[in-house]
Amino acid sequence: WLLGFLHYRFIAKPCALHVGIQDSGPYQPQPNAILEKVFISITKYPDEKRLEGLSKQLDWDVRKIQCWFRHRRNQDKPPTLTKFCESMWRFTFYLCIFCYGIRFLWSSPWFWDTRQCWHSYPFQPLTSGLYYYYIMELAFYWSLMFSQFTDIKRKDFLIMFVHHLATIGLITFSYINNMVRVGTLVMCLHDASDFLLEAAKLANYAKYQRLCDTLFVIFSAVFMVTRLGIYPFWILNTTLFESWEMIGPYPSWWLFNGLLLILQVLHVIWSYLIARIAFKALIRGKVSKDDRSDVESSSEEEDVTTNTKSFCGSSSSNGANWVNGHMGGSCWAEE
Repeated sequence: WLLGFLHYRFIAKPCALHVGIQDSGPYQPQPNAILEKVFISITKYPDEKRLEGLSKQLDWDVRKIQCWFRHRRNQDKPPTLTKFCESMWRFTFYLCIFCYGIRFLWSSPWFWDTRQCWHSYPFQPLTSGLYYYYIMELAFYWSLMFSQFTDIKRKDFLIMFVHHLATIGLITFSYINNMVRVGTLVMCLHDASDFLLEAAKLANYAKYQRLCDTLFVIFSAVFMVTRLGIYPFWILNTTLFESWEMIGPYPSWWLFNGLLLILQVLHVIWSYLIARIAFKALIRGKVSKDDRSDVESSSEEEDVTTNTKSFCGSSSSNGANWVNGHMGGSCWAEE
């Protein structure tokens, strides 16, 4: 917790302010007791019939009322600064731990020959470098497990929860059973693409569209290669077949490989989501917003008439009026 606070205070927040992200809350809608009562007591998403009734009651244009409800919903959402700092923390960790992992594994024999993972098993020495690698990864994923309930809510909350459980289970289980050699390969492989995703999100929040698109393309390529190529044909091959051949079907073999296969299923699901975003990006000409995003798209509400632009013209600081950091020039449907 202390490390995260220091990172936020002296690294993440100064970087956010430097790239122009304002330290302010979301756009505040015009105070209105009637609309506030409807929002709190009845519905946050009024239908067409209710909108028409409120329009007659308040003598407001329907578009203006839609805009009010959208800004009121986004008022409870975290601002861009919070999201930037959250991604900055993950980016810093993933990049540092990946560099540490590559440096450590480069001089390890099992990095070049996976059969070395099972030589002399389970009587393999636990070096200090390997120990610290495991402890740092385990501590970070435990922090993600708990912070997931307080951080920005995403649509893939359940998938991420299963992922964190499987990851913590794998790290702990492999450490207890001294399967740390193959464990380091799994951790390093996953860290290879994670920091690129966080970097793309940082560029998105900072409104660097071209940089965001470039980083997302690189991330997609690395993710597909590592998770759908190297992971099943390199990692699963050694845990399923080479281990069976060299040391036999030990009791924990089934549980260990079961957890690894759960990760592979999650890889396929995420690959589908990434491919869908990439496909939309090709059609639209730029990367669309994260399919997991909790902040509403401006959608058809941005196509406002002249007499309501004075009310809806200002963009909220949490990016509600922006499409991936840029003002939408056309009607964008919420993904």
